[in-house]
Amino acid sequence: MDRRLIAVTAVSLGLAVAACEGGGDPVQQAMRDAATANQNAAFAQKAADPHAMHGDEATPATGDAAFAEVEARMHQQMGQASGDTIDEAYIAKMIEHHRGAVAMAEVALARSQDPEIRRMAQAVVDAQTSEIAEMQTWKPAAR
Repeated sequence: MDRRLIAVTAVSLGLAVAACEGGGDPVQQAMRDAATANQNAAFAQKAADPHAMHGDEATPATGDAAFAEVEARMHQQMGQASGDTIDEAYIAKMIEHHRGAVAMAEVALARSQDPEIRRMAQAVVDAQTSEIAEMQTWKPAAR
């Protein structure tokens, strides 16, 4: 997490604790409201552009940009994956996580010239594809 976001979060938490302890001062309440609004805006900005708070750069580095689409898709799919039990949710989310790892490895295979990176990326594709198949066959244990 970006240091600026950590600082805003720390201030917000401190103000929230004061509110819980009966801090009814209107100035303090206005400060709490402003801090909460700023924190919500920072989180919204981060969600809209994961690279927005990385240093002073307005755009991601070329390496990061190569993975941005598959990374965003993985996080979206993981967020949508669900299950009625902890076990079912775990399997659903991990399948999407592994699919994301495969997609990132495929980007590396398509664009990297480094033999060691290509070897590791292929190993990720092989292992994660096998684990996806294993998770897809999982059935809940009889209780």
